[in-house]
Amino acid sequence: MATLGVNIDHLATIRQARGGKEPDPIHGAVIAELAGANGITAHLREDRRHIQDRDIYILKQTVGTHLNLEMAPTAEMVNIAVDVLPYMVTLVPEKREELTTEGGLPVREREKELAKIIETLVSNHIQVSLFIDPEINEIKSARRIGATHIELHTGYYANAKYSAQKEELEKLKDCAKAATTLGLHVNAGHGLNYQNVSAVAQIDQMEELNIGHSIISRAALVGLENAIRDMLALI
Repeated sequence: MATLGVNIDHLATIRQARGGKEPDPIHGAVIAELAGANGITAHLREDRRHIQDRDIYILKQTVGTHLNLEMAPTAEMVNIAVDVLPYMVTLVPEKREELTTEGGLPVREREKELAKIIETLVSNHIQVSLFIDPEINEIKSARRIGATHIELHTGYYANAKYSAQKEELEKLKDCAKAATTLGLHVNAGHGLNYQNVSAVAQIDQMEELNIGHSIISRAALVGLENAIRDMLALI
């Protein structure tokens, strides 16, 4: 059965909009865990547009489930991860001008570079996931360079309509099965919401769904605890 990792980035987005101290994403992480979340995810971007360094360090001391640090594969971020020692690092592509992550990490194009980063993280007892598009060759590359997990990019599925969404769901199923056969753990995320999450959660090999924007959006109307419990019920 798939579990829920709550991404708290957008709580930090609200805080940074005013440059103040609230809402504190640390408080949100505590509420998320009390509501039944199985993990906390936070993306420390190079431009620090939402999550800040202090958030990551305090989350490490606060989170009682597990902390998944999303980050770009850069020397700066690797140094932070080795200092913080989160349970997991998810390596993601990152562009300064994008509003949100636009696609998966091009693993095949960057195998040599990524392999060195993964080796450093794993040697510090950090599990490593790669956020990738649902493509078999990308999965094979992830396995080849030493990743322990993959996170399948569900944005194409989430944004597709009608029969195209069914096709994207089948891709996710095929990739999840292939990844498991290769010995990888399978997570998924991006664009998942209260209308489309159930089908992805039912994929046999799916372990964790990382969801942020949809939960925080609903939380603005019904409260964070209720929003998380509603999502857990669908999963």
